[in-house]
Amino acid sequence: MATDVAVAPVESESVPADKRRVPDAVRRRLSTLDNALNPHSWLVTGVIVVMAAILRLVGITHPRGYVFDEVYYPTDAWDMLTHGVEWDEKTNGPAYVVHPPLGKWLIALGEKAFGNNELGWRFPAAIAGTLMVLILIRVAYRLFRSVVLAGAAGLLMTLDGFHLVLSRTSLLDIFLGLFILATFAALVIDRDAYRRRWLRALEDGFDPGTARRLPHFVPWWLLVAGVMFGLACGVKWSALFFAPFFAGMVLVWRVGARRSAGVRHPFSIRIGGDLGWLLLSFTLTVIFYLATWTGWFVTNTGYFRHYREANGMGEPPILGALLNLLHYHQQAYSFHSGLDDRHPYQSWPWQWLLLGRPVAFSWSSKGSCGAPSCASEVLLLGTPILWWSFLPAIVAMIWFGVARRDWRAYAIGACLAGGLLPWFYYAIADGRTMFVFYVLPALPFLILTVTYVLGAIMTPVGGTATGDRRTDRQMVGTVIAGAYVVIVALCFAFFYPIFTGDSIPYESWQSRMWLGSRWI
Repeated sequence: MATDVAVAPVESESVPADKRRVPDAVRRRLSTLDNALNPHSWLVTGVIVVMAAILRLVGITHPRGYVFDEVYYPTDAWDMLTHGVEWDEKTNGPAYVVHPPLGKWLIALGEKAFGNNELGWRFPAAIAGTLMVLILIRVAYRLFRSVVLAGAAGLLMTLDGFHLVLSRTSLLDIFLGLFILATFAALVIDRDAYRRRWLRALEDGFDPGTARRLPHFVPWWLLVAGVMFGLACGVKWSALFFAPFFAGMVLVWRVGARRSAGVRHPFSIRIGGDLGWLLLSFTLTVIFYLATWTGWFVTNTGYFRHYREANGMGEPPILGALLNLLHYHQQAYSFHSGLDDRHPYQSWPWQWLLLGRPVAFSWSSKGSCGAPSCASEVLLLGTPILWWSFLPAIVAMIWFGVARRDWRAYAIGACLAGGLLPWFYYAIADGRTMFVFYVLPALPFLILTVTYVLGAIMTPVGGTATGDRRTDRQMVGTVIAGAYVVIVALCFAFFYPIFTGDSIPYESWQSRMWLGSRWI
């Protein structure tokens, strides 16, 4: 059974009689989570996912009408159902848009099912947000081998106002976050599968010290990760920020697995194969990214669809379409690079984790609240207690990760770098317009950071927590972790009315503006 701590050592597994005896030290180094079907873990997963779905779906049609950037994406999605591409009703021609189409196609699925209304265009976002909670719980369980910590990670995302608001609003970022998290999940499973196959090879008699050829494995989950990453890019190009960090993790994990198995020169041997599989995975990324543009390819009405022909250049089949799409991408990139218009709710990356400038999606002083003056607002604001713990948690994770040489801390940190650091570059170098919802793809890794630190607090180095044999340190750590989650839940409940647009007395609304004008 999996232990209920983040950093407990792995017990030696029983070895079948027909298997070669593998040294315990090697077996521990190659060990992976073998009880992913633990019914207790799935029970916890199911309860939390149902809770997340209820919070995200109940009352999803409020507020009525479009809020914030819903004026763009649901209308584009509806046009795509009709014309196959985004459409400009004023000119009765294709619309020039600067984001890939997949997120809008997903919104269109809801509109196809429920109509061009609030339920139709918000339902897909709620499903995507709920799936993110599901995947995060399973990733956390695989990383920490703890039902308690996996449940804590799921609860923290479920009870985060930032994630809740974006799960109830028809923007693109929730879909981007879903596919980035799915990519990471596939990579973690691929890591486990690769190490498990090495362990089986050793048990079957493979001797890394004498064998001339290493065993060959087909990394199916690495290929799945390539597909998921292609879909992420098909929502927003900012997914590409994660690419070098994901690729680096794969190489480091594979070299580490070969070193753990006792392979001499684990880097130079088979690195070509690693790069080859990465290239194939990236090829799938490109293929599935291009597939998200199917509506543009199969119609003759998409913006720049026949750019070369209209400008007197040759447009051969297939290649001409790809060259036209390349031109479209060049123009869209120029738009993004030059986007520096001021906006009252723009913010800088160094403000995001401090909640320095949330975004008001909706505001109304109308409605009944039983008081002379009422306020109804949907504010894109993270649950403050949770978000203000992110920065100290990052520092603590770096400390624990270096002290314990823990691959999980490095992996989570690499994903944080991919989700945060590029925005600092663009803010400093270009001064482009930015909003706090750009941080959504990094949110699962921020929550994993907090979860990692909670696990480290619960477990001393080399400690165990099996059965009833818990140390005082573990008991105190468990109480601290539990109290933290409860405080986050209470904070979420206090701010809930301004996450969902409930009508409350003006004084009650004002009492929730903890940072005054920065939150107004």
